[in-house]
Amino acid sequence: MASLTGKQRRFLRARGHALKPVVWVGKQGLAPNLLTQLDACLTTHELVKIKLLESCPLSVAACAEALAEAGSAAVAQTLGRTILLYRPHPQHPVLELPAGKTSGAAGEPESTGLPGSPGPAGRGTGDGPFQGKQ
Repeated sequence: MASLTGKQRRFLRARGHALKPVVWVGKQGLAPNLLTQLDACLTTHELVKIKLLESCPLSVAACAEALAEAGSAAVAQTLGRTILLYRPHPQHPVLELPAGKTSGAAGEPESTGLPGSPGPAGRGTGDGPFQGKQ
């Protein structure tokens, strides 16, 4: 799955806050039956919270990457020993993600419209209230 934008991650984190973990990774790590259960949960729920027990032999980052790859999902968040994965339903997606950034070129700061705020070139316009006062 393609990576998520910051706005989409924020949206999914807000939705996932109240969720209870439905998959637990224990001392056996990423066993085949766990991956089967994860796939079923992602198909049913789209957004799944996963808890790593203390006995899990993998680090949180390694486990999140492996689970996302195995489930064709995107990592929305890792917090402590908890992972939040997202994969839209193939036919009937329930969660509608906000659109990514479409205005301006990639990497350019957006202008706020205030005097002295960075414009498209990323520099102040020179007409703000604090220009020349040092």
